[in-house]
Amino acid sequence: MELVTAWAPAVGFTLLPHTGGLLGSRITKKEIPAWYGSLQKPSWCPPNWVFAPVWGTLYTSMGFGSYLVWKELGGFTEKSVVPLGLYAGQLALNWAWTPVFFGAHKTGWGLVTLLLTTGTATATTASWYNIKKTAAYLMVPYLAWLTMASALNYCIWKDNRNKK
Repeated sequence: MELVTAWAPAVGFTLLPHTGGLLGSRITKKEIPAWYGSLQKPSWCPPNWVFAPVWGTLYTSMGFGSYLVWKELGGFTEKSVVPLGLYAGQLALNWAWTPVFFGAHKTGWGLVTLLLTTGTATATTASWYNIKKTAAYLMVPYLAWLTMASALNYCIWKDNRNKK
């Protein structure tokens, strides 16, 4: 029983980010064929099938990183308020992007949400670096993907903003 208890936080923290991803995928699946498919996208836009495995990997990585920070700081303590609070904020913004962009078809507001996510994720990574470098390194692929996603969102907004 102690083995299960020891692993429960690691599993919980690692799986938590997937919650918003799974809920968001219900919105995305409905919008990809018609609305998203009708949008003009840049030639370098990844194919649709790439997004689910990439996000699955990124959510797992950031989730495990949050566990490492939580463990290093002794759980939910006064020291963990800022690094885990920043993480929670960027995760909430991450989860909000799908309903804004795909659900409401607000590509400009989606871009704003994504830029706020990127800024908060960057602050999260910086705050984690002095606590547990491995956790910060686990955020680097996410930051790279957010950079690409922001550029993609910008192009979609710019090229489709006059479309009804």
